[in-house]
Amino acid sequence: MSDSQPPSDVPLMRVRAANSAACNAGGGYVLYWMIAFRRTGWNYSLQRAVDWARHLKKPLVILEALRCDYPWASDRLHHFIIQGMQHNAVRLQRKPVLYYPYIEPERGAGRGLLRRLAAAACVVVSDDFPCFFLPRMVQAAARRMPVRFELIDSNGILPLRAADKVFSRAHDFRRFLQKNLRPHLLEFPQPDPFSRVRLPRGEALAPDIRQRWPMADLERLSERPETHLAHLPLDHNVSLVPQVGGGKAGEKRLRDFLKRKLARYEEDRNQPQEDVTSGLSPYLHFGHLGVHQIFAETMERDGWTPARLAEKANGSAHGWWGASPQVESFLDELITWREVGYNMCWQRDDYDQYESLPDWARQTLAQHAHDPRPQVYDLEAFERAETHDPLWNAAQCQLVREGQIHNYLRMLWGKKILHWSRSPQDALAIMIQLNNKYALDGRNPNSYSGIFWVLGRYDRAWGPERPIFGKVRYMTSENTARKVRVTDYLRKYGPPAAHGRGS
Repeated sequence: MSDSQPPSDVPLMRVRAANSAACNAGGGYVLYWMIAFRRTGWNYSLQRAVDWARHLKKPLVILEALRCDYPWASDRLHHFIIQGMQHNAVRLQRKPVLYYPYIEPERGAGRGLLRRLAAAACVVVSDDFPCFFLPRMVQAAARRMPVRFELIDSNGILPLRAADKVFSRAHDFRRFLQKNLRPHLLEFPQPDPFSRVRLPRGEALAPDIRQRWPMADLERLSERPETHLAHLPLDHNVSLVPQVGGGKAGEKRLRDFLKRKLARYEEDRNQPQEDVTSGLSPYLHFGHLGVHQIFAETMERDGWTPARLAEKANGSAHGWWGASPQVESFLDELITWREVGYNMCWQRDDYDQYESLPDWARQTLAQHAHDPRPQVYDLEAFERAETHDPLWNAAQCQLVREGQIHNYLRMLWGKKILHWSRSPQDALAIMIQLNNKYALDGRNPNSYSGIFWVLGRYDRAWGPERPIFGKVRYMTSENTARKVRVTDYLRKYGPPAAHGRGS
């Protein structure tokens, strides 16, 4: 056994030992268990694994596994992840690494694979993602891990542990970023951690491992995905979507956004009929793209350098970066609003519970919990888009068909669920269920931020006080339709039976 650490450019603030075991220098390889940052570049986890392999002069094995019993497992989510695995396989084909993609054919079939691979490893590296079932899965694995087990934070520009408090307002978090982000802008993961790296080629894994847990035939899965997914224990009612998963598709979308849409982002991003949003959140959620790459390519195109940062931190959404207005607007979404959710998730286990709402929000909602509702719908009616409101129905139809809702209408979607549910607790449960079941970017700290914002998280008390909402921010479909253009949106996504007027 050995306690030596590898020379590494990965900031120590992003490295966390998940157990007390030592590195086994006599093991056969370094194992990277890829679970959240499912990409081959701009990935601190992979970079750390490469550093270990180079330090120990050992081969590197990457295990990217896909279980079938995760919450809300469906054809849609599975296919998007598998497309990412296909891309990883292509990119790693000529790298000094053994890439081991495994897709579980039935519940429990993958049990024991990680333990078997770890038993022959020197050290195991994995991803430190603070949300969904992954923290519990990693904790369970750590208890049985026979060698050093490291978790690496490649979530955001700001390391998770750079802030030791939970921020209740985006303004306060933005001000903290402006005071503390500067040094982290000089610490970026390598675009290609294999660049100019030589690692030994390992022998093939033990035949019984491949026999019991065969590597996925990704090419076969890509030919007729519906046919192959039909044999897996998934929710087959959540259908595939046209959007393609994987790093290649994510990079194409990023570059298309920077070239064609960014110039109009600040002005038109709230317009549902204008296709100017980035559409990058699914790729960020599944780790097919990293925020560092998005930031680097955005700022390079803008001709930005860190010298343009303002000296004073005032918490304003504009001006601190010293970039163009459209870039500043995009960065506020990409960094402030995205990473404030990560800030909460890694510090509070109850981030997805009603009790995590601010005191003022719970108090005002409790005071109005028994107010008469103009309409009350259950989960099934919401899911089928069977409300009286055509605009809400259209937003729900977009979610079901495409796995996304336009950002501005997602806010209205949540507010009306609060308006038409029996209680705010019921509204929260309905929003989580629908979002996590259908949205490609669901089950993520950022998506929980959006859901809980509906109920007052990261917001303030508003007046006048209203029935049902109390002091929580109020929205209506009628006001939304006056602020933004929705005629074509309704025509595109409205269900045939749409009727009635919004309220």
